Amino acid sequence: MQSLEFEVVRPVCGGIDVHKKSLVAAVCVTDPVTLEAKYSVKVFNSTNSDTAALRDWLLAQGCRDVCMESTGKYWIPVFNILEPHLNVCLTHPKYVKAIKGKKTDKRDAKWIANLFRFDIVKASFIPPADIRALRELSRYRLKLSYMRSAEKNRYQNSMTISRIRLDCVFTDPFGRSASRIMDYLLSDKPFDEKECLSLVHGGVKASDEKILGSIRGCEILSEQRFKLSHTKAHMDFISRSISELELELFRRSRPFDAQIKRIATVTGITELSALFILSEIGADMSVFESGKHLCSWAGLTPANNESASKKKSTRCSKAGQYLKPLLIQCALAAVKSRKEPYFAIKYQRLAKRRGRKKAVIAIARMMLTCIYHMLTEEKDFCPNDYEAVIQPPKQKAVVLNLDNTLQFLREQGADPETIKLIQQQCAAQTA
Repeated sequence: MQSLEFEVVRPVCGGIDVHKKSLVAAVCVTDPVTLEAKYSVKVFNSTNSDTAALRDWLLAQGCRDVCMESTGKYWIPVFNILEPHLNVCLTHPKYVKAIKGKKTDKRDAKWIANLFRFDIVKASFIPPADIRALRELSRYRLKLSYMRSAEKNRYQNSMTISRIRLDCVFTDPFGRSASRIMDYLLSDKPFDEKECLSLVHGGVKASDEKILGSIRGCEILSEQRFKLSHTKAHMDFISRSISELELELFRRSRPFDAQIKRIATVTGITELSALFILSEIGADMSVFESGKHLCSWAGLTPANNESASKKKSTRCSKAGQYLKPLLIQCALAAVKSRKEPYFAIKYQRLAKRRGRKKAVIAIARMMLTCIYHMLTEEKDFCPNDYEAVIQPPKQKAVVLNLDNTLQFLREQGADPETIKLIQQQCAAQTA
């Protein structure tokens, strides 16, 4: 039985076990002759001064390559301090998980360093600092939009309890007309139907009687009045915060205007969505081996779950927590576009065979693949099969006769005796 041998790629490297209050670092030095490893382990606090001391200690040990696991958010300040001076490899905890039994913090640090010296640790994708800043703000904007949606739900619940059914009359219960009516109802003014109808925009399709019928008999209790007013104020505050945040995002993304505008040429992707996509994948596509690798990283490909030559599941992986939902929303917008029906045509073809859900994910994967090639080749959106999909070649009209029918039956694998019988019957009729 042959022994499994690994090549030492990094003779001197380090491993850091990151915790909330402590940092356990281990430096592994490999003897060039015997290939035996010697370890130096030291414990530091997670304060800024001690993290700087950790950096200096690693440099003093002659260590230039360090591996650390991504533990919550605790790795970020350590990474930011070490990045300018060391080659830092950040990896998922599942790739450096130690064997259970004799597990300690110092042994975990040694284990990480030992795996790293053989280069069997899979590094996570960490974009440059300017892209990381965009990512931080774009994800914060997403969280604010979730908060606003939650407040909208609370607002609508209070409206339902108060017997206000503007949502049955107006397409958007938070539109201009509905908001004006709600402000009027929450005010101390006595209710006047004419004054209430004067607040409605002229383009509203609902009749005056339907609008009045949705608010007649409403009863806004004191607690619901308080909740409605404060929820509305909070929604307005969040909306202003989102607007300010978007301005800051566009200001910081000026160096990437060319890439953002190029991504925005894809059907279904706005400039704001393009900015969010760029903040997740970055502008340099050389970090990904191929478009398939990028799609796998984004969680748009089926996960590998196979045992005994049997696939247990073909569901997509859980990767791409932020990028995948965004691309799916863009895909839904793309398949509804009438001006650019490229993705809509492909979606209809896929939906007939695979169903709507899988078809949408497939369109999202197509869009991300297009973005990969666009950023790599510095070209706008123009797929190779665009003309063939939009304007498919016209099929020649086939004249229906006996010979064509018999040929079709042969191609479909019909019984030769049946074909012979049909041929004899047709010959008898024509005789």
